[in-house]
Amino acid sequence: MESLTGLGLATSAGLNAYIPLMAIGLLARYSDLITLPSNWAWMENGWTLTIIAVLLAIEFVADKIPMLDHVNDVIQTFIRPTAGGLAFGAASSSETVTVTDPGSFFTSHQWVPIVVGGAISLGVHGMKAAARPVINATTVGVGAPIVSTIEDFFSVALSVLAIVFPLIVLLFVLLIFVSFGWLMRRRKRRKEEKAAAKWAAAQGYRPAP
Repeated sequence: MESLTGLGLATSAGLNAYIPLMAIGLLARYSDLITLPSNWAWMENGWTLTIIAVLLAIEFVADKIPMLDHVNDVIQTFIRPTAGGLAFGAASSSETVTVTDPGSFFTSHQWVPIVVGGAISLGVHGMKAAARPVINATTVGVGAPIVSTIEDFFSVALSVLAIVFPLIVLLFVLLIFVSFGWLMRRRKRRKEEKAAAKWAAAQGYRPAP
């Protein structure tokens, strides 16, 4: 179950870096749904939650504005995998947040959850970053705030479910991959249609009225 919880939180971080961290911190601070090891106690600290809340508010706005969302995705290329690694590490109860001996850190297995979580978040972030320009182009920017809101909803739901009902995580992750695959197929089809139209125009072909 710990791995499914980590998978859900890391996937959530690929959509929004700060939502899973906020979920972990709030649930650990105000409920018994998750108990963080001592080395992860900083995540439920009031100052930590305040900083995460501010960063979350900034990304919430930036990700809904066409063009600015692309700049945000570039910046988040480094932040989301980091957040995913931290989320996965916390979920798996790995004592890796405070590394006093880097040599010991890399020769033990304590770093594995962070690497795995970072890789998962990076993959999801890559899909999100690739899909957003397609959505902006096909909707003339109108779809950006709508899709961003849906992504935020998925991130919140996935973060909470990963902690409370980890088995459902697999369904959410599958849905994300299916949606991305559908969008990429649509993009490919549009490109083929445009290429065919250009070729027909170059040949002097005009469709019958």
